[in-house]
Amino acid sequence: MKTIVVLLGIILFIGIAIQLYAMTQQKNTETYPYKVLKTYTDFELRSYEARLFTTVKLASDSYKAASNRGFSILAGYIFGGNEQKQKIAMTTPVAMSLEDSMTMMFMVPKEYTQETLPQPDRSEIKFSEEPAKTVAAIRFGGWASDERIAEYKEKLLVALAAEGIEHTNKFYFLGYNAPFEAINRRNEVIVELDPEQIAKE
Repeated sequence: MKTIVVLLGIILFIGIAIQLYAMTQQKNTETYPYKVLKTYTDFELRSYEARLFTTVKLASDSYKAASNRGFSILAGYIFGGNEQKQKIAMTTPVAMSLEDSMTMMFMVPKEYTQETLPQPDRSEIKFSEEPAKTVAAIRFGGWASDERIAEYKEKLLVALAAEGIEHTNKFYFLGYNAPFEAINRRNEVIVELDPEQIAKE
């Protein structure tokens, strides 16, 4: 019995240490910058800066299937899977387009340009200059799944319709946490809006 108690204590200590480490890393990780334009009960309007992303297109509309493969490919690139064997800092959030063939996207740290980034070892990895955009965003906690993403996408659609806000039907899922992080998990569904309409709000 004493051995079991000691083992449980060690496991608990390791678990707490991992969570504290994850929280520290999160604070030091560069994040896709935006400004909040207006806050509603269930969502908010944001303006995002133009930024460069590494991307990979995946032949799936399933978050579960596409996220594992996409993360493996892009993480391989930033962990040294490139011509210079150069490591590139991780950023947040990890973005995924919500369409028939999902695209996973990692924001490139601001210190790089498309010309200074090392070329990837894998041909399916591309660089994409995302323009500045205006979006509506809804947030939820816990672990993401296809069902939860669909639930909050629908909730966002209903909320936008109630406010008379039109959208482009271009949806993304944003995930801010590593899989092992259990505390303060942050997930979002966003949709691009017509900036001219927002300017009138």
